[in-house]
Amino acid sequence: MKYIFVAGGVMSSVGKGVAAASIGKVLQARGLAVTAIKIDPYVNVDAGTMNPTEHGEVYVLDDGTECDQDMGNYERFLDLDFSRANYMTTGSVYLEVITRERNLGFGGRCVHVVPDIPLEVIKKINLAGKKKQADVVIIEIGGTIGDYQNVLFLEAVRLLKFKKPEDVLLALVSYIPSLGSGGNELKTKPTQHAVRSLNSVGLRPDFVFGRAAVPLDEKRKEKLEFMCGLEKGSVISAPDVQNIYQIPLNFEKDELGSKILKKLGLRSRVTDLTGWRKLERTVRTASRTADIAIVGKYFGTGNFVLTDSYISVLEAIKHACYANAALPKFSWVDSEQFEKDPKKLRELARYSGIVVPGGFGSRGVEGIIRVVEYARKHKIPYLGLCYGMQLAVVEFARHVAGLKSAHTTEIDSETPHPVIDILPEQREKLARKDYGGSMRLGAYPAVLQAKSIAHMAYSKNKKDAQSKSLKHGNKPSALSGMLISERHRHRYEVNPDYIEKIEKAGGVFSGRSPDRRLMEIFELPRSKHPFFLGTQFHPEFKSRPLSPHPLFVEFIKASIKKRAG
Repeated sequence: MKYIFVAGGVMSSVGKGVAAASIGKVLQARGLAVTAIKIDPYVNVDAGTMNPTEHGEVYVLDDGTECDQDMGNYERFLDLDFSRANYMTTGSVYLEVITRERNLGFGGRCVHVVPDIPLEVIKKINLAGKKKQADVVIIEIGGTIGDYQNVLFLEAVRLLKFKKPEDVLLALVSYIPSLGSGGNELKTKPTQHAVRSLNSVGLRPDFVFGRAAVPLDEKRKEKLEFMCGLEKGSVISAPDVQNIYQIPLNFEKDELGSKILKKLGLRSRVTDLTGWRKLERTVRTASRTADIAIVGKYFGTGNFVLTDSYISVLEAIKHACYANAALPKFSWVDSEQFEKDPKKLRELARYSGIVVPGGFGSRGVEGIIRVVEYARKHKIPYLGLCYGMQLAVVEFARHVAGLKSAHTTEIDSETPHPVIDILPEQREKLARKDYGGSMRLGAYPAVLQAKSIAHMAYSKNKKDAQSKSLKHGNKPSALSGMLISERHRHRYEVNPDYIEKIEKAGGVFSGRSPDRRLMEIFELPRSKHPFFLGTQFHPEFKSRPLSPHPLFVEFIKASIKKRAG
């Protein structure tokens, strides 16, 4: 097993995650089995309790692990499903070591930060590699070189490189700023200092990825190689791109795959990036657009838009647009404005489609409900995700089913019509303020209603759907036929007491848990609306660039049709 560590230099958010994912894709295209690991230098045990406006999106894996958004990059690029073994934090590593010490797992000896913490990190890396039977394990170390927080992880790299010098590579993704009126005067000095910081902990990078606004010229590459003591050809250009799926192709322009194979002593193989080249051509030549409004509240302040809060949603929309030979045009719409001035709702008419992603809390909720009502009445394609589905049910209950003052108990615990209520099994955890991991998390099955919009969408793309004849008891059900699996992250559900009333009013619960207790998909019939659908789960977590999620594909198709009309 080989190891490639990816660290960052000069500044944070330099693109380590997509660089690590792209390295994996390049090697995967050479026929190698690859897995990826993210190390977050937080004391948090996982990302579940982190604020999305600070940390970005909380990504959820099939096994319910709440983790950093870079795990989404790994899954999207590599088209693999990962697990808890592929994610660790400072907190989780220390918790494992301390728990083992409390259970006499160290035989009563003194346990030290060094080497026991780095050795635990190496142990976790090896377990993740063995689980996927990987030829190469790619490990991204969060933070920036020089941070105190990631020193122990760098020590793990040093120890592993000492034990297996021929099997370990270290890549530094480093920002190279530019000066001058044209922005083309690239400065390598900050990266030189970053490399020296690595040298100070006993490490030297095998590759430096130069993150810059423009491609690195040969002079800059040669200067970095000379000043940092690198082999010729070890500096890889990583310029800004139109979309992140160009990055593996850019890396191959510098023959990255061949260079890695040579350094690791692996046999050179033929590169196959056919699907990615086709995707790149689609993005470059697409002539249609889908003007999509993202209505939410985790956007930051002022003119600043924190897109990381919804990164998987944005990528899923992009994937679906590419599948429809179109490009997305995003507009960020703060739902609170519609509470202050309902007349602004008319501005929504110019959009091809409306997406309400997941969220928590009361701020901006009434504004979202007004947006849902406008989309329903004016037949604008609507896709609600998790909270967006719950609020669609609330809106329908209030204005169509005649249940005035209907609400979710998350917002109004005294509502006379609690159409959305908390999962009973979670009440005890919330009572003792055990918020970490207190939600319904991870992959759960759902059964689709025949001839529904959801059933039609999944039928066209059966990658995530299994055609199975399902029966509930001994009686065939209208929901028999297709079983899907999707990822969840929520505490609240549709209240079973109101399902019959909502369905009599014309709403359709087209996806349910196999025991029919939990409502997974809510939609309006195609005869009533071109596309109005909400999911209790998060379909964005299963979308891939070369295999977009079917619900997003159908939503974008309806949005393009609406724009053309």
